[in-house]
Amino acid sequence: MIILDAYAVIAVLEVEYAAPQVRALIEGDEDTALTVLGVAEVVDYLVRSAGTDEGDAALDLTQLGLADPSPLDRLVATQAGLLRARHYNRRTRAISMADCVAAETARSLDAPLATADPALLDTCAAEGIAVIALPDTTGAVWTG
Repeated sequence: MIILDAYAVIAVLEVEYAAPQVRALIEGDEDTALTVLGVAEVVDYLVRSAGTDEGDAALDLTQLGLADPSPLDRLVATQAGLLRARHYNRRTRAISMADCVAAETARSLDAPLATADPALLDTCAAEGIAVIALPDTTGAVWTG
């Protein structure tokens, strides 16, 4: 299993720098999935920011063929809250709660998290959570 953050999926749908790498992950031998919050983030972005019709946004996401997201249980939710409490800094590491849920979901499944978010990548590195660093919107890749 590989956990994708919302950016990874948006990169495929919007054909950004990370799209080929994310497409290869989706089409590879391992299942790939968003978290339940990741699904919400992608749909929100597509409708609110990209101007996609609501029905089309859900269809775009479904057509990627991702595995169903794991339910968000109390333990992962608690761990996500603690992770954010340990690492969040508005200026230097502004990680969202959805990012922390993705990181803790990946940790709970012993799966890597694919993302281009440097704050999330820094947090995962500090916590020993496996990552797949993707190119960001400029094509740059986090190196730690």
